[in-house]
Amino acid sequence: MESIQTDVLVVGGGTGGVAAAIQSARRGANTLLVSESAWLGGMLTSAGVTAPDGLELLAFQTGIWGEFLRALRQREPAGLDHAWVSFFTYLPQTGAVIFADWVTALPNLRWIQNQSPLEVERQSDRMTAVRFANYRVEAKVILDATELGDLLALAEVPHRWGWEWYSNWQEPSAPRHPSRLTQTYSVQAPTWVFLLQAEADSEPDSEPDSEPDSIPPTAAKAEATSQFAESWSGFGGESFLNYGRLPGNRFMINWPEQGNDYGLQADRLIQSEATRQAFLQDAYAHAQDYAQWLLMQLGQGYRLAADSFPLAPIGGGAYALQPYYRESRRLRGLATVREQEILPVAGGQVAALPLNQQQAVNAVAIGNYANDHHYPGFRLALQPKSTRWGGRWTGTPFALPYDCLIPASLDGLLVCEKNISVSHIANGATRLQPTVLNIGQAAGMAAALCVELGCQPRDLPVRTLQMALLRDPTAPAAVVPLFNVLPQDPDWQHWQQHYLDHPEDYPIDGNAPPPAQPRSARPQPARPQPDRPVAKSNGEYYEGYFEQLGEQCYGLSQIKPSVTADPVQLVTLHPTVNQQLQDCQSGNLLRLRGRFNRSGNWLLVEELAPKL
Repeated sequence: MESIQTDVLVVGGGTGGVAAAIQSARRGANTLLVSESAWLGGMLTSAGVTAPDGLELLAFQTGIWGEFLRALRQREPAGLDHAWVSFFTYLPQTGAVIFADWVTALPNLRWIQNQSPLEVERQSDRMTAVRFANYRVEAKVILDATELGDLLALAEVPHRWGWEWYSNWQEPSAPRHPSRLTQTYSVQAPTWVFLLQAEADSEPDSEPDSEPDSIPPTAAKAEATSQFAESWSGFGGESFLNYGRLPGNRFMINWPEQGNDYGLQADRLIQSEATRQAFLQDAYAHAQDYAQWLLMQLGQGYRLAADSFPLAPIGGGAYALQPYYRESRRLRGLATVREQEILPVAGGQVAALPLNQQQAVNAVAIGNYANDHHYPGFRLALQPKSTRWGGRWTGTPFALPYDCLIPASLDGLLVCEKNISVSHIANGATRLQPTVLNIGQAAGMAAALCVELGCQPRDLPVRTLQMALLRDPTAPAAVVPLFNVLPQDPDWQHWQQHYLDHPEDYPIDGNAPPPAQPRSARPQPARPQPDRPVAKSNGEYYEGYFEQLGEQCYGLSQIKPSVTADPVQLVTLHPTVNQQLQDCQSGNLLRLRGRFNRSGNWLLVEELAPKL
C-alpha cells in the first residue's frame, strides 16, 4: 500500500469533487483527487446528465461553471442548442475529456482512479487520513465529494438522510406527518440515464403505438408495458425525444413520467455494500426495461447509442456509468440551508443573502433552479420559486452560506457535493449540476486557503474566501446573484463587493443600478481571462414581425430567412436584450442575431440589430 501526504485530499471525482480539486490546485495547494472511475464530472458526465439545469442566464455563468460552458462550445462543432429542457446539451465524452484535460494540466494535482474510500482516520475531533484499497492518504484538509456522502458515514460525522417534517423548521413545503409518499420513498429517486441514437433521417412518431406488436408474450414484458404505458402521454414522441436531444442525433433519456426514475427501497444505498449493489442492479434493470420498451415504441431507425460510455461492471455502453443521484447523506453543519433560505423574499425575485451570527454575508456559491423533487407515481406540492425573465420561466436565485460546508463537530473536513448541510426539501434546488460545480469551487478554494493560512475550515475568514473567489485569475465566481451584471462588465466586482458590505442594499428584484452607459448585448470573454480563447457565437441574423404575447412572452412571425412556417418564441439569456424585448412594440419589424432551436421552437436572441 502506498502512503501519501498532501495538502488537500478530494475524495470523489464527481461534479463537486472535480471542481474542488481544480480550484484547490489552481490556488497552489498540493492536491490529490481520488475518483471511483476513470471519468470525472459525475452528474455532468458519468451519470449522463448532459443537459444541465439552472444558472443558464449569462450573469450566472461565472466560475468553473462558466468556464465549462465556454469549453463545451469550443469542442462541440454542432453547438449546444439541441434540446428544450436545457440551453446546453453535449455528448458525455466531451465533458469527460474537458475535465480530464484540466486536471492533468495542473502539475500540483495528482489524480488516482478506480479507488473508493474504505476507512477514515481521526485524531480526536479532526479527520486526518483516508484509506483506500491501494493507498493511505494523509491531508491537512479532506473534502467529501462522494456521491452519497460516504466519508460522513465512515467517520461517523453527524448527518441526515431523508425527510424532515414541518415541525423541524416550519418549511412551507415539508410534510406535517408520514404519508404513503414518505413511506414509499425515503429520498428523491435516482435515475439511470441512457442514450438513444437515431438515424439521420429518422423522426419519431407523434404518438406511441397503442399496442406494440413486437413484445414477447411474457408476464414480465406485459408488466413492463403496463408500467411505462403512459410515459410520454401529452407530449408525443418527437417532443419526448427532443427533451434531451444531443449533438449527432442522440437523445439523453432522463424522463420522470413513468420513465427511468427508480427509488424503491433507496435506504439500501446506505446500509451496506451488498445492499447498495442490490439497489444498483434493480435501478439498472429498470432502465434496461424502459429502454427496450422505448425502442419497440419508436420502431425502425432508433437504437441504443452503444459507444457513449466505457464499459463497466454495471452500465456502460449506452447506459451511464452510475445513476444520477439526486440526494445524498446530508451533513449536520454549522448552518443548515432550509427551504425559507432559497425562496424569494416577499414581492421580489431573489432570496435574501445569507448572514452569519455576526450579521455578515457569508455567501460563497449561487444557485437558481426551481425546487424540483422526483418521486415516481407521486406529486409533492412545493412552494413556487420561479419568475418570468428573458421571455421564459427561470428559477429565482439564491446564495449558499460557507457554514453549510463545515461539520458542526469535526475539523479537517469540508463537503462539496449534494452532501452539504441542507434540508431534504431545499435539496431539490441545491442539487443541480451548475450549483454543485459552484459548491465544489468554493470548497476547493476554502481548502487551499486553509493550507495557506494554517487554519481549520471553521476558522477561515469568510471574506477572505469570497474575495479569492471573486478575484480568481482563471474562473472568477459570483457569490451574490445579480440578473443584470455580467462577469466581464467593469462594475461586476464592485457590485459583488458592495452587497457583501451592504446587504441592506441588496435589491429584491436582483438588479444592480444601471450603468451610465448601456451595456453591450454582444457576448464578450470574461474580463479576468483575456488570453483564453472563447468560442464565437454561431448566431445568424434574422428578421420578422415582433409580437408581445403577454408579460415576458414574445413571438416572431414571417421570419426571414425562414426556419419554420409558424411563429417562434423569442428568448434570451442576456440582461440587455431582456430589457430591449420588454420595450419592443407588437407589429414592429425586428432584426436580431440569434440561434434557432428546433426542439424548443425558439430563437435564442443574442443581440437586437439596429432598426431597419
